[in-house]
Amino acid sequence: MRKFEIAVVIGIAAAIFCGNISEFADCIDGLEENVLRLHILANSDSAEDQALKLKVRDALLEQSEALFSGCDTPEEIRERAVEEQETIRLLAQAVVEENGSDDIVNVQLVQMEFDDKQYEEITMPAGTYDALRILIGEAEGQNWWCVMYPPLCIPAAAGVAADADAAEVFFDSETVEILENPPKYEVKFKCLELWKELKEFFAA
Repeated sequence: MRKFEIAVVIGIAAAIFCGNISEFADCIDGLEENVLRLHILANSDSAEDQALKLKVRDALLEQSEALFSGCDTPEEIRERAVEEQETIRLLAQAVVEENGSDDIVNVQLVQMEFDDKQYEEITMPAGTYDALRILIGEAEGQNWWCVMYPPLCIPAAAGVAADADAAEVFFDSETVEILENPPKYEVKFKCLELWKELKEFFAA
């Protein structure tokens, strides 16, 4: 009887654990699906190329409202990004040429893996996100990124910040809590990583 009771307790604990991780996984999946990141790669790590990258960034953010006006959902902004891909490329290319560089700009809308990254008041978890990528020249320099949708990129003379208050407008309270306090969820992130590995193993 003792073994049976232990088995029941373990079963209940496992069910609770799986339920919690499943809910957490759904929250992270929803975050990944509803975010479009802007990702700009400089030609190299030289001071000149890094400065040029930031000039391209500023020009794109200045025009972002005009480019993406009327887009209220992730699907709409992805569609607009595809429609305006050449316009975005020409805008970035013009900035590059105005600054005396002959680097060629390429623009891609891709789905790619990102590491977790703290940026001002929020931390975007590691995961697979859609990204509007601006590749300058060889694109071998350090990158710059922000969240383009929801519109958390805020151009300013002193820099660009991801505002936690703005995040509250677009994400539910649970997601905002994860973005603002990632250390609190370190164990769940690790469990989620193991959970995904197990699912991939059994699916193979």
